[in-house]
This record gives sequence, structure tokens and C-alpha cells, in this order.
Amino acid sequence: MGGTPPAKPPSTGRVARHQEAVMTHRTIACIFALSLPSLFACSSATSVDEAADPSEACGVDCGPRGGSAGASNMPGVAGFPSKAAGAGASQASKGGSAGSAGAPKASSGGSAGVAGAPKASSGGSAGVAGAPKASSGGGAGVAGAPKASSGGGAGVSQGAAGAASGGGPTPLGPGQARVIGYFAAWSVYGRDYHVSQLPAAQLTHINYAFANVSASGECELGDPYADTDKAYPGDGWEPGQRRGSFHQLELLKQQHPHLRTMISVGGWTWSGRFSDVAATDAGRKKFAASCAAFVEQWGFDGVDVDWEYPVEGGLDTNTTRPEDGHNYTLLLAELRAALDAKGAALGRPLELSIAAPAGPSILKHLELAQLSKSTDFINLMAYDFQGGWSARTGFNAPLYAAADDPSPPSERDTMNIDAAVKAYLAGGVPPGELVVGVPFYGRGWSGVKASSDGLFQQFGGVPQGSFEAGVFDWKDLAANYIPKSTRRFHDGSKVPWLFDAKSGVMISYDDPESMGLKADYIKQKGLGGAMIWELSGDDDQHQLLTALTKVLRP
Repeated sequence: MGGTPPAKPPSTGRVARHQEAVMTHRTIACIFALSLPSLFACSSATSVDEAADPSEACGVDCGPRGGSAGASNMPGVAGFPSKAAGAGASQASKGGSAGSAGAPKASSGGSAGVAGAPKASSGGSAGVAGAPKASSGGGAGVAGAPKASSGGGAGVSQGAAGAASGGGPTPLGPGQARVIGYFAAWSVYGRDYHVSQLPAAQLTHINYAFANVSASGECELGDPYADTDKAYPGDGWEPGQRRGSFHQLELLKQQHPHLRTMISVGGWTWSGRFSDVAATDAGRKKFAASCAAFVEQWGFDGVDVDWEYPVEGGLDTNTTRPEDGHNYTLLLAELRAALDAKGAALGRPLELSIAAPAGPSILKHLELAQLSKSTDFINLMAYDFQGGWSARTGFNAPLYAAADDPSPPSERDTMNIDAAVKAYLAGGVPPGELVVGVPFYGRGWSGVKASSDGLFQQFGGVPQGSFEAGVFDWKDLAANYIPKSTRRFHDGSKVPWLFDAKSGVMISYDDPESMGLKADYIKQKGLGGAMIWELSGDDDQHQLLTALTKVLRP
């Protein structure tokens, strides 16, 4: 490797960013301090756990997508300094594509197993008879309605009950596709980004990252304070009063009835128990029932499973089994049945999706055709193809392979969006169910030689980013880097990069032009839409999101 590898790899990208920055666990004392105004002086009792070389865990394929689990996300907690608004938020690698391309993604904020995190009651209807949903096979135009489990076609009308509750399928007109944005629980801390700021009118789905998997194998709150306790204007403290980001999502759906919300479970940091959960029929039923109950309790419209990853490629501490790939198929079928039964009881269909890797070394373990029989759509973590774990500088999310990339063909030809999409389609996933992930952040390298304007060069390390080392929010780049740098654009890979010869810093990123080209690709291929990791990275004008929606939801 050409650079100093991150202390711990993030998640593979959800494809590749393998363990680059796994961050933290905030202490129980800190959480209680945040929830009690009189104790707001939360001390910086946060441990930053960085770690191992990503390449050791997933080879070419590693990368993180999520923010650092709780990494110094508390107000006043020491963390990476930031050039962007909300300094002090040190979120762990925010952009990895789960198994996506090259680095692992850090998972949700909040320490796993924090005392007092209310666990969703496990009373759902696990094991209720209900075949995996019927394959919808549709193209991009049908990309929003949950598949019917009892043989109904995709896009079956949901009726007034779902619409009244803010649920129901996202209305997709001819030629329109899903636009799914992740909202990270830890955004409410150092980033000072809240649900009320979400550009809901431009989105079809909001995926909330993350819920955790409890020690007993059930879906539970990831950050009890941010999720359900943080008070916003209008909230009360009476018994039973709903607060936190979950309640803010309910209010947002009242303003935007078309919007659907999904609870994302797992992530880079919290995937360690999935293998045990999926290993037995009893474990699968228990987990599925708890997720269905969680959705009902907190007002979500479905579940997004983010297992990073089955068999290999995640944190070294994860439990894994050779049979994880097949067990994942069985777990999703159980979730499908539980969500269908719960949806029937609630009078509104519930959706099921997964965040899926883009890199071939992890992708090979998934039973794609079988998985897609249970999921409504698959979010392809098509970013983190290159990063601080790589041998040289490169592109975070190239649309196509670069002919001038000196990497071995096995890496050069597979570590790009087009190659990943083709692999999923060849594996039996219907085009209309494949949602392409796009990053609202870039990745940087330091100590880069000036040859070829810094592209495909060896490097000495990674520079400080917006909130974590090597990762730059688009809004930070637009405000502080692009005006002072010369932008280059790669005609083959269809993405820009910045290089400052004086400082030796090279940054690969996406801007409105490259985002528009990705949207064109999605539309031309008849794919199911775009997924964003993650929404706080956009600027106040929503330039990146608008570049997507003007093509995908005209």
C-alpha cells in the first residue's frame, strides 16, 4: 500500500472502504448528560477506536459507508477539527459503501448496548405464513411500490389507509425512480443537522441510520437519546410524549405524505451479531418479529438491512460463518413474511431493502436472485472504491473504469459503478429493483506527487477532512476547496478531482456535473433510482440532490 493505512478500516462500502475509520462509543454518562438539561456539561468521555488496515480485512474490496459509531459526536466532545460548519463532530468514516468499493463504513452513533436503550418489543408475527414477495420484475417506472407477498404485482395500489398514515408506496410517475437519502443519527450532534432540514420534497425515502442488533438478537434503538429523547420545539415531557428524530420523521411525513421512512439496521460497527441471528430458524424468526414490532412502534414504513458483511469483509471482531450468504437469504425471507403480516395488520404495505456491497470479493457470497425475491429494492453502495487503504490515489465513485489506471485489471475493471451494476443484473436482480448509491462526500490523500495532477500516484497519508481524516463533505469542498483549486475531470470515469501541488493533496469527489451523469446512467439503464450517503453532506442549495432529481424525478 502506498499510504499509511487507517487505524481501522471502515466498512466496505459499502464496498470497499474497508476499515478505515471505525469510531467510537460514547459513554452512558454522556448520553444521560445530554438527555438532562441540568447536566449538559457532558465530559469528553468518548473513545476513538481507529483501526486496522482495511486491506487486511477485505483485500481490494473494503470500505465504510456510515459515520463513525458515535465517534465523538457529542456537543463539546473533542474530535477531529472541521473546516465545515459544526466543527467538533468527528464522525467516523461516513461514506463507505458497505462492501461497496473499497472501504468499510462506520456505523451509527451511539454505543452499542448502552443501558436504557428501549428494545422494540418482540411481539411481531415472526414465522407467520407468507411467501417471499412476488418478483416484480418492473423497470424504473415501477420502482416505488412494495412487492406484494401473495402474488400481487409490483406497484399494487395500497389504498387510503396507508396514505392517511403517511405510509403507502411512493408515488412514481412514468420514467421516475426512487431517490433515497440516508439520515445519520449522529448528525444531530457536531454536524447540527436535523430531520426538519431534510429536503423531503425531493426524496421518496429516508433511511434512518442506524438501529442496532441487541445481544439477544433483536432490533433495538441505536442511540436512545437522538432517536427518541432529544427535545425539539413543540415536544413535551409528559409520559408517552414522543420526541427525538423518530418523532421528527413522523412530523415530516405529515407535511409530505408521499414520503416513506425506513429503519436501517446494523451498519459497519453494528454488524457483528448478524451471523448468529441468521444461523438458526429460531434466531431469524425472533429478529424478524422484533424488526416488525420496531417499525410499528416507531412509525417506520419498512426495514433496511445493512449487514457488513456476510462471510468476510467486515470488522475483525464480527462473528462470521461460511454459510452466511445462504443464511442471509433465509433471514430476508423471514423478514419479508414478518413485514407482510405486520403490514396487513396495520393496513399499509411495509418495504424491505438491503444495503449491498459493490466489490466482487464480498459480492460473490450473496445469492442475488434469491435475495431479490424478498427485497423491494437493493441499495448498491457504489462508492469508496478507492481511499486511504488503497495502493495509490484514485476515484471514490467512478462511473466507469479508467483506461489509464495502472492497477491490475482485476481491480481496475471491477472497481467502478458500471461493473457493479452489471454484476447485479447478471446475478438476477431486476433492473427496477437496483438502486445505485452515490456519495455526497469525497476522499482525499496527502503527500501526493505532482505527476498526472496527482491522479493514480503513491501517497504519504490522508489529510484532515471535514469531520474525519480523509473524508470531505461536498458542502465543505464547495465552500473551501473548489474556489481555491483547479478542477480536473476524467472523461473515462466521468468524475472530477482536485489537486494542490503545493500541499500535495489530491481529492476525488462528485459535483453536480458528475452527479447528473450518474443520474443519466440510472435512467438509461432503467434502474430503480439513486441512494445517497448521506444527506448532511449536501450544501444549503441542495446542488447534488437537485442534479439527481431533475433527471430521475422530473
